[in-house]
Amino acid sequence: MFNKLTFWKNQNNTSSTLREKIENIKKLPVPEHVAIIMDGNGRWAKKRSLPRIAGHHEGMKVVRKISKLSNRLGIKTLTLYAFSTENWKRPKTEVDYLMKLPEEFLGTFLPELIEENVQVKMIGYKEQLPNHTLRAIEKAIDKTKDNDGLVLNFALNYGSRAEIIDATKRVLNDCKKGILNEEELNEEVFSSYLMTSNLQDPDLLIRTSGEIRLSNFMLWQLAYSEFWFTDVLWPDFRDQHLLEAIEAYQNRQRRFGGI
Repeated sequence: MFNKLTFWKNQNNTSSTLREKIENIKKLPVPEHVAIIMDGNGRWAKKRSLPRIAGHHEGMKVVRKISKLSNRLGIKTLTLYAFSTENWKRPKTEVDYLMKLPEEFLGTFLPELIEENVQVKMIGYKEQLPNHTLRAIEKAIDKTKDNDGLVLNFALNYGSRAEIIDATKRVLNDCKKGILNEEELNEEVFSSYLMTSNLQDPDLLIRTSGEIRLSNFMLWQLAYSEFWFTDVLWPDFRDQHLLEAIEAYQNRQRRFGGI
């Protein structure tokens, strides 16, 4: 009995500390757009002698928790790097499972996302996605299109270099057609040709698992973002880690090239 009472007491103390930290964080400016490179699912599974797909499944649960906390904190956009254009090189069994995850995640949590006033969006190349994956995403986008809370933006089959090249081609094409005068081209105009044209650039980038690189993720958009890296593997990423990243963000001075 003593052990059980001690456990629940510790749980209550942890919850109380978390609530207090959340309230303190909300007193200061919170990043409006947080982008996360969710890395380490495979290594998490390997450490436990499990197949890699077990790590991806566990990582999916973390997406739900972090999305809910982000919404609670008042973050406006959460972009999650779910699958890159380079990830097709992985073993077919793993790729097939990854393509089923949006269907499983959105099929399970869509009612909750609707209730939480979350709006689902996606950036990436839809053409290469399997029909069942695309159907799940488009259904979620349609069902949540009128929500005005957190934008949960999945970067799926996304590659930043390809995005920039495609945007450049469309700029050149519009210049040839007389739609755009090349003298009018600036950073703001070019940004409107990117997949994130309806989103502001990320204020904070988080990458898990100890890797310190961007991996072809939002290269243009992250030009002035604050970076926060952690050795924690994505399936082990908890509320306190997101809060820690935001606290670090709040303690930095963003000068955007000024003094």
